[in-house]
Amino acid sequence: MTSNTPSSGMIINWLILITLGVIWGASFLGVELALTGFGPITLAAGRVSAAALILLVIALVYGDGLPRFQTATDRRVWLHCLGMALFTNAIPFCLLSWGQQVVTSGFAGISMAVVPLFVLPLSHFLVPGELMSRIKIIGFLFGFAGVVLLIGGDKILASAAPSPFMFTAQLACITASSCYAIGSIITRLCPPVSALSFAAAGLTLGGIILIPVALLIEGVPNASFGTAFASLAYLAVFPTAIATILLTILVRRAGPPFLSLVNYQVPVWAVVIGALVLDEALPGHFLIALAVILTGLFIAQLGRRRVIT
Repeated sequence: MTSNTPSSGMIINWLILITLGVIWGASFLGVELALTGFGPITLAAGRVSAAALILLVIALVYGDGLPRFQTATDRRVWLHCLGMALFTNAIPFCLLSWGQQVVTSGFAGISMAVVPLFVLPLSHFLVPGELMSRIKIIGFLFGFAGVVLLIGGDKILASAAPSPFMFTAQLACITASSCYAIGSIITRLCPPVSALSFAAAGLTLGGIILIPVALLIEGVPNASFGTAFASLAYLAVFPTAIATILLTILVRRAGPPFLSLVNYQVPVWAVVIGALVLDEALPGHFLIALAVILTGLFIAQLGRRRVIT
């Protein structure tokens, strides 16, 4: 006879998931405020590099240090660290920061609900045991319709079409969500390694990539110690350093599809925080699109539960 009481491991997984939802939901506010003093690429480089320094110190003093580079498996781990640096940090952080110069923090947050839609087909081809069922496909198509509504809602439901610049910024946020999906798969498929070591290595490589790009394109930053700097510090410590450790642990414990459930929370937190702190007004089609996307995710999750049971 089986018990319906959740195991302690599952409770821990859900606590980590909820914590990530709150941290990432508030990150869009942090980006909005940090952009008042930093360029988008400089902001991405600053948060990644500062987070890398934090995790490097923790990994070297209290953890296992960085991954080794002796065997073929070790070098494969570093290859996955590079993939994480690119697709979980460098590329999406730059895209979101650039996009949030135009779109609201609420829109950027809602776009993160798209991550699981990309995870579904990627997991089908790359992660053993995560095949696309008929219900998952229905959920995917339903959610994709929500994405179309999110980006094209101004033209579909309103009289005026969005400007090309606005459309490009919106597309940048959606592209960032696809990068996160790829990053979660890369993390899942990485050979066994300390979560702290993996996160520290990935962020370090991300910083090495971003710093010269930021200096070349945007030059040396001259922001003063104020709101922008404090926001950058928050982004480095919480949504980047701490969240990177938590997501690495959670992907290893429960897999990318479970991690993707955080995207039910992130848009809600982002919209609520943006409305309360920044007094952002969301067009009606944003909320409709969010409802459609989350419905698609719910349908896909039902399909996953049916496969498991």
